[in-house]
Amino acid sequence: MNRKKYLNRIGLKKIKLFPDFETLKLLQKQHLLHIPFENLDIPWKNPIKLNTKNFYEKIIEKKRGGFCYELNSLFFELLNELGFENKIISARVFNGKDFGAEFDHLGILTTINGGVFLVDVGFGDFTAAPLKFVLDIEQTDENGTFLIKKFDENYFEVVKKNGETWQREYIFKDSPRNLEEFSEMCNFHQTSPESHFTRGKLCSLLTVNGRKTLTDKKFIETQDGEKIETEIKSEEDFYRILAQEFQIKKAENRA
Repeated sequence: MNRKKYLNRIGLKKIKLFPDFETLKLLQKQHLLHIPFENLDIPWKNPIKLNTKNFYEKIIEKKRGGFCYELNSLFFELLNELGFENKIISARVFNGKDFGAEFDHLGILTTINGGVFLVDVGFGDFTAAPLKFVLDIEQTDENGTFLIKKFDENYFEVVKKNGETWQREYIFKDSPRNLEEFSEMCNFHQTSPESHFTRGKLCSLLTVNGRKTLTDKKFIETQDGEKIETEIKSEEDFYRILAQEFQIKKAENRA
């Protein structure tokens, strides 16, 4: 990993960084502003293998994005390089009815001066800042109000406020994991018709005043709470907006 190139990729040039909370918060926000959450290698039939060297080449050198296994595992390596104390964790995402299997999602827990923070740059429209790993306390950032609570004797749950109710995001254990343990679920998400990642193209990025998201059907821009939707009428439409808004061109099939 070339740390300087990585930091340049997320808009941090010639800045001194320390393993403290302010730096962690800055790194997460800048990562979300510059590196999109996207699944494009899946519909493009380019296999995603759990290898941080490959992730670095794709995301930093080729200026692409990725999904959780790619984004969070690479961010984990950057945090380690900068002197943070981290561990990879497994999470199970709520699908509207139930929670996914173990290793459904990869997240990070970072310890700073005895405090532990949930760090996630690979879950799309989620927190803009790290969540302190404390129970039953509302935490608000620009992306909403979140809370971590006990789910059962094994898991913790992250929920997001939606009006007067709480929307389920995912459950997780705080046990340390290795990247290789996520291989089976990584393969599931890029091959199974039951995975939402195989059902269409997606590219989404946080912006300074909202978010922009491109799918096969729509391009959605949210600015200061105002939402503008543009219908995608053709493949040409999709790739034109992908290049214009996310600076990504269709990759060659590597299979």
